[in-house]
Amino acid sequence: MMKTKFPWCSYLVVTVGSIMMVFPFLDMFFTSFKGPDEINTTDYKLLPNSFEWDNYVTVFREMNMALLFRNSIIVTVSVTVLVLLTSTLAGYALTKLRFKGRNAIFRFILATMMFPPFLFLIPNFYIMVHFPLAGGNDIFGNGGYGGLATSLWALILPFAVSGFGIFLMRQFIMTIPDALIEAARIDGASEIRIFWQIVAPMTTPALATLAIFTFINQWNEFIWALLIYTVNSDLATLPVGIQMLQSYLDPSLTQALVNAALTISVVPVFLVFLFLQKYYVKGMVMSGIKE
Repeated sequence: MMKTKFPWCSYLVVTVGSIMMVFPFLDMFFTSFKGPDEINTTDYKLLPNSFEWDNYVTVFREMNMALLFRNSIIVTVSVTVLVLLTSTLAGYALTKLRFKGRNAIFRFILATMMFPPFLFLIPNFYIMVHFPLAGGNDIFGNGGYGGLATSLWALILPFAVSGFGIFLMRQFIMTIPDALIEAARIDGASEIRIFWQIVAPMTTPALATLAIFTFINQWNEFIWALLIYTVNSDLATLPVGIQMLQSYLDPSLTQALVNAALTISVVPVFLVFLFLQKYYVKGMVMSGIKE
């Protein structure tokens, strides 16, 4: 293993990079306590002159934070659990089960990753509105008052399956020895038992990695959530609520409030990453191993 002659250079690069990554979050946090006269000035200061705790009180009052948090938590946790379940099941089937067309199905899944998400906005919305036997719809999806588009299911179902998640779990499950699976089959274990008792526990690093990606992406989802918000305002999530706060009030007076709302919204993401970070690197490395 080669040793650098100037180890301090590595520490310097890491230190500078860390400061560059952390500084925007510190600026957001301290700005959330500033008053309007401190923000609209050319004399920039990181720390506020006085901590305006009323900014957080105003945010909770103006945004109905309890509703926004409830919707975001329910939707994000539900989507994360569904993605973990569907991705692991599909990854196991595409790796350890032998059936005709397996490779073609996997190529089709990879192909779906090449399409931009906004391409599916109109089809997904149409499906949610005309979902059979939902929201007063008949068996043909007609005659109702909005179908699933008026419930939280509209924010969950379109994201329940992830092409990237299936790819990641397949690559990780490939590292599990086939002999272990075959030994369990010889002992009479069913495929469901093999999956839950052997495969699932061994995929913890990959599951944690996928959970982090899915949670962050879904927590910050805005375009689709805004579209559903136009159908039912009670389905607003935190990103939509923050945008509405910025739009309805004077922008010159709401910068601190917006930063306060952003600071609150970052907390769940930070906690999830802090809890799962020890599996992150291991999952990313092992998922790239080929057969």
